[in-house]
Amino acid sequence: MIYPDYEHSIVNLTSSILKAFNINSPYVPLKELEDLKEYKNIVLLLIDGLGYEYIQKYGQDSELNKHCLNKITSVFPSATASAVTALETGVAPQQHGITGWFMFLKEIGVLTKILPFKSRYGGQNFTNDNIQRKDIFTEKRIVDKIKSSAFIIYPDHIVDGKVNKKSNTLLSYKNFNDLFSQIKKTIKSSNKRKYIYAYWDKFDTLCHEDGCASKKVNNHFWQLDKKISSFSKSLEGTNTALIITADHGLIDTTEKSKIILLQNHPKLIETLIMPLSGEPRVAYCYIRPQKTQQFENYIKDNLSHCCEIYKSVDLLNKGVFGLFEPNKKLIDRIGDYILVMKENYIIKDFLLTEKKECHIGNHGGTSSNEMFVPLIKFDF
Repeated sequence: MIYPDYEHSIVNLTSSILKAFNINSPYVPLKELEDLKEYKNIVLLLIDGLGYEYIQKYGQDSELNKHCLNKITSVFPSATASAVTALETGVAPQQHGITGWFMFLKEIGVLTKILPFKSRYGGQNFTNDNIQRKDIFTEKRIVDKIKSSAFIIYPDHIVDGKVNKKSNTLLSYKNFNDLFSQIKKTIKSSNKRKYIYAYWDKFDTLCHEDGCASKKVNNHFWQLDKKISSFSKSLEGTNTALIITADHGLIDTTEKSKIILLQNHPKLIETLIMPLSGEPRVAYCYIRPQKTQQFENYIKDNLSHCCEIYKSVDLLNKGVFGLFEPNKKLIDRIGDYILVMKENYIIKDFLLTEKKECHIGNHGGTSSNEMFVPLIKFDF
């Protein structure tokens, strides 16, 4: 099992960007990006799900691989909610406190889908109850820390007018070509020094739906490679550093025997206070105090082949969520125990209202496929 290296991770990448704009970060910057201060424009393009191992297996001859400086680690868990928030804020989950797609928020008493900012059951948008993003996402975004011109470029479906409101600094795009057009337009919008953070999510979506090994994903990868190569040439002379990375990679689970459905384990269910939270590859378990021994024994006797069991506080103290002082709410968001899945196993539970479907491509775990992401740099 590979845990994050918080001296060579996506958090350290963001420290390099902050340092380039003379902003201190508790996390050390990457040696590979010591020259960022020399550039007038710094663009960070996040390709959701594009793991380092994927490029090594399927894209050896790609321009992305030719410009890959190294591999770095994601955070724990190696999942979009935790890792994207790290890339946006410049700190690890230890500080930002976002711990997975499904997250229990004690302060409002609800199990959530944290990035859409909705309840897991019913899809109630919290902004309807006057709960704002800043009430939960307490760490400032890098774009708010940088005094130079700074921009975020999201797909249209994320800029929804409620959680993420479109503004002069939060832009949106409609499709593949529009994304690169928006980046280029923003670079050329003024002579000021700029930081631009752009996010592309389709690679991850295709991996979830069709699997990393699918032809659809492979075709999309090469489309990305071609477009980025062409785009980089169009920025010649703009004194721009284009850094490309991912929030995590993915691992395929195609065998039914590798899918652990909680409904098939009633003796385990009766030990739980609430549904599982976190990710299919890293599950946070909230346990009835009088059932603690039953929970531990059940996992060891019946599921030790597919997962490692940890007391949540032990992983917290081990530093897998990050370094330095933890967010005071972090301990409430990681349950009593954490199940870290082995090989390509996943564990799933479903509410009565949820479709009993599982993704092919999954993330959140500690395999090399999920944990290592590329550090890619084009400059012009």
